[in-house]
Amino acid sequence: MKFLCDEMLQRLGNWLRAAGYDTVIEVDGRSDYEILRQAIDEGRYLITRDRKLMEYRRAAGTVILLPEDTLEACIKSLSEQLPIDWHFNPFMRCTVCNTKLQPATQQHIASLPETLNQRIAQAFYCPSCEQVYWEGSHVKRMRAQLEQWHMLYNS
Repeated sequence: MKFLCDEMLQRLGNWLRAAGYDTVIEVDGRSDYEILRQAIDEGRYLITRDRKLMEYRRAAGTVILLPEDTLEACIKSLSEQLPIDWHFNPFMRCTVCNTKLQPATQQHIASLPETLNQRIAQAFYCPSCEQVYWEGSHVKRMRAQLEQWHMLYNS
């Protein structure tokens, strides 16, 4: 499954990327029609809180409406509407630009602050935005959150 999240659901989009899903996050303020057209052309589910998108003739089967306000409620609603596997392929997409991550080379790791690069055994690199990712405490917390959602919604 591939996704396109509208501007109102950027946090959800980042979590879908963390789970490993190919997720475009709209930030340009384009028209509803342009966003829907992109989702259809790219075979993506368009996740939105905008009820007006449901009025388009081609919205059925593409648009997923999440009227909820909180991240937790959106996660629950999305998991009820689609078979989201929160263990799909965690931390293998760049959370900044959505590109698939590659194993980092020793050169990438060496570019990190010295206090980090001496402790890191494995890291990943985004070839698009050149971000280096490693398993720090923030990733451990995020893994725990993905695990919780997996247990709640994938049983």
